[in-house]
Formats: sequence, C-alpha cells, structure tokens
Amino acid sequence: MWRLSEIVRHPDEIYPLLKLRMEIKKTQKQIPPEDHWSVCYPLLHSVSRSYSHVIHQLHPELRNATCVFYLILRALDTVEDDTSIAKEVKLPILKDFHRHMYNPEWHFSCGRNEYKVLMDKFYHVSSAFLQIKRGYQEVIEDITKRMGAGMAKFICQEVSTTDDHNEYCYYVAGLLGIGLSKLVFASGLEVSTPDSEQLANSMGLFLQKTNIIRDYLEDITEIPKPRKFWPRQIWSKYADKLEDFQDEENSSKAVQCLNDMITDALMHIEDCFKCMASLRDPTIFRFCAIPQIMAIGTLSLCYDNVQVFRGVVKVRRGITAKVMDRTKTMDDVYGGFYEFSCILKAKVNEKDPNATKTLNRLEAVQKICRDSGVLHKRKSLLNNGAQSKPLFIVMLLVLLLAVVFAYLSSNQSDGSTGPI
Repeated sequence: MWRLSEIVRHPDEIYPLLKLRMEIKKTQKQIPPEDHWSVCYPLLHSVSRSYSHVIHQLHPELRNATCVFYLILRALDTVEDDTSIAKEVKLPILKDFHRHMYNPEWHFSCGRNEYKVLMDKFYHVSSAFLQIKRGYQEVIEDITKRMGAGMAKFICQEVSTTDDHNEYCYYVAGLLGIGLSKLVFASGLEVSTPDSEQLANSMGLFLQKTNIIRDYLEDITEIPKPRKFWPRQIWSKYADKLEDFQDEENSSKAVQCLNDMITDALMHIEDCFKCMASLRDPTIFRFCAIPQIMAIGTLSLCYDNVQVFRGVVKVRRGITAKVMDRTKTMDDVYGGFYEFSCILKAKVNEKDPNATKTLNRLEAVQKICRDSGVLHKRKSLLNNGAQSKPLFIVMLLVLLLAVVFAYLSSNQSDGSTGPI
C-alpha cells in the first residue's frame, strides 16, 4: 500500500503509480484460459511482481515460454536457497531438475510463503512447460541442467575468490540471461551476434551482484544456517567473519566492504549498454532494460549505506513506477543510468579505500551517457516533485471539495441532517 507521506513528498509519482496499477489489472485479464496457465501467471506475480509485469508485456510468441522459464528457475533457486534441506537430498534434486520438469506429477515441498506455494504447485508449471514449442523446451532444459549443476557445485564449495563470485553469478543469473537471449533468437524477433552470449552474461551478473549486495542481511540471518555469497577475497580485507558486519562497532569497515562490492558490480555496465543497444523489439527491450535501471538505482541507494546491514534497502515504489512507465528506448536507459550514477558518485568519500576505482568506473559510465547526446531530451526520474506540488495541492483540494459536495448532496436527497 502507498504511504501518504511519500505521496505528499513526491506527487509526481501518483500518475505513474496509478497507471502501473491499471496496467497490472489489464494484464491479469490476458491470462490464457487453460488450467495450468491460470495457475502459472498468478504464481509468477506472487514470486516477482516486477518481472511479472514486463513478462506480461512481451510479444505473444515469447510470453508463455518466458513465464514458464522464469518459474522453473525460480523453483530451482528455491531448492538451492532452502538451508533446511539436507545436502544429500538437495544435490540430486538440483542436478536432476531438468528431468523433473518433464514430469507433470512431480513436486517437492520446500521454501517459505509464496515460494512454498510455487513448489507445491510445480506440477502446473511442468504441464505448462510441456505445452510450449519444442525449440523453447530444449533451451530451457539445457539452461536448467547447467544451472542446477553449478548450484550443486557451490553447495559444496565456498565463494572464496572474485573469480568464484563471477562463476557463481554466471550459474545463477548469467545463464538466465543467456537462456532468455536464446529464447529470443529462437522466436526470430532478434538476431544473434558473435558477442551475444558474453553480453547476456554481463546483464545477468550485474543484476545478481546487485541482489547479493542488497540481500546481505536476509542471507546472513537465514535459519537454520546463513547463506554466504560475498567473496572472501573482498570481505576478508575488512573483517574476520562475514557475519561481523552486522555488529554496530564494525559499521565503518562494513560500509567500506559494501562499497568494494558495489565497485565490483559496476564493471559490467558497459557490456549491459551494448546488449540493450542491440535490441530491436520494443517489448524485449523493455523486458531487459527496466531491471537494469532498477539495479543501478538499488546500488545508488546501497552505496555507503550502513542500513544494508541493519534492514531493507529498496527503491521507492513511485520511482519503480516511473522507471516502468518511462523506459522505452536507449535514451531512457542512458538518462536513468546517468541520474542514478550521479547520486552514487556524490556519495563517494575520497577516504574510501576504493574511491579512485569507483569514481573511474562511474565516470566511464557517465561519459557513455553524455556522449549519447540525449540527456537533455527526457524527463527526470527523480527531480519533478517540487514542480508538481502546487498542482498536487490544487488536485487534493478539488478532490476534498468533491467528496464534501457528494456527502452533502446525499444527505439532502435522503432528508437526513447528519451521520446515523
């Protein structure tokens, strides 16, 4: 639910929020009538509202295949994330998941909340998978097999070096990007290039590293045992144990490590630009671009922010709605990245151990955005609130007067003089 305080401070976000809500309701009416699809799309919305929205807007040729692909990999991820499952049970499931999805009777109960519902109803996902084209099935099977094997590898192995970190992110997100690109190429809506796989991998790594950074507290406090995805090679420069960053006395070192992790993630942005610039179908472009802008927005909030180790750090709903409403072309991507990178850059302290490296990477990103020559052509995602407040106040007064007038009219029509 929207917070009144946020609406008052950011009235320019009201329209994008309302528009997004209306679009979500509209897309819910487009769900195919077959039983398995009528279950899969609500499941998709429950486990990822942002991805659900952009998947619904995909070309009909890709929509169902992408929905089932995302649900299969989300289910696989749920098995990996559930630390209560014994290793001897978990490893065979991860390695054989690409076979289980061909069995419409298979399911495995694990996870919590909406993820447990997904696992309990996985037979609907399998039924949907069996309805899509064989070419799409082959892509999904191959990616699921490789991802399951990679997850199994890191169940038995610590993420120790930055190379390990890149390899783990490749297995759990780079492969998703590669798989999605193969679905797109199989549909005939886009054309492969020699560097397509490398660029798709970078898109996945940028998103996954952002998630790993943001989710530190959720992962480290997982019961019965913590999940540890920050590489030892980075965090060991600042603490003896990864868990130590939760302690208030370690706040300074925790933030330095956080900034180091964010600086590492920034290295993938130039490849992300190249990948997005190569896309031609507008629905595929939006599907790829919106999460990327949200990622740089999340990093701009997380940078130098000790709250990452204390609670939840998320981009405001109104900003999310603006990104979804206004991201249509590469002009919008350059504009969004430029704005969020300026926020991040302004937070860099010259005393931070990685300040020079961080600034160099941000300046490289900002140069690409400036050289595009489009920054002056678009609306800001972040700075329209002050201009909109007078209009918002007028609208609020009109709305209040309308409510009062309707109330008085109702009382006069029924002869009453006040509330019963």
